[in-house]
Amino acid sequence: MTDRLRDEPFPIGTTALLLVDMQRIWLEPGADPHGSGVGERAYFYGEVAANTIPRQARLLAAARAAGVEVVHTIIQSLTPDGRDRSLDHKLSYIHVSPDDPLGQPVPALAPRRGEVVLPKTSSGVFNSTAIDYVLRNLGITHLVVAGIMTDQCVDMAVRDGADRGYMVTCVGDACAARTAERHANALGAFGGYCWVSDTATVEARFLEMVAP
Repeated sequence: MTDRLRDEPFPIGTTALLLVDMQRIWLEPGADPHGSGVGERAYFYGEVAANTIPRQARLLAAARAAGVEVVHTIIQSLTPDGRDRSLDHKLSYIHVSPDDPLGQPVPALAPRRGEVVLPKTSSGVFNSTAIDYVLRNLGITHLVVAGIMTDQCVDMAVRDGADRGYMVTCVGDACAARTAERHANALGAFGGYCWVSDTATVEARFLEMVAP
């Protein structure tokens, strides 16, 4: 039994911001060879350009100002032909070569020197990277998550992080899915594993951590 709450203050020095799969190949219209830019894709591209990326840029600026650790995950194979990727990614035709510039984060969210970038070949960052090892080496106890897709890779990061003992926050309005319905349903489904908050609230919390 514990009296801790999921929305407890972020501790200075042990909080990290995790940005999930904010790559050019998924976010720039026409970059994904399996995307068309119509239907659900048109909604998604519009949503990430108008809301998700700008909100994450705010979170990123505030985290950097506060000295919060920043971790980026990207979908990227270790080999040019993708033979190392997961069976699911092979069946789903998901492959980003390590030399493909479209596999890098969009310019507004580009990693800075000293920030951790973890390539993964599955939906779950805790399954196909050493993120748990890295976060524990950094002394992280609180993980703030934003990214795409809300109902896939973000969902798994939140659930797996919670299962491994991190206090997880999901910045709901800084995430996106193929449709608004899928996004909302995902937040409702995994909300029991985390504190679902918003950009303005988390940004303010980060800035409160900045030493006067």
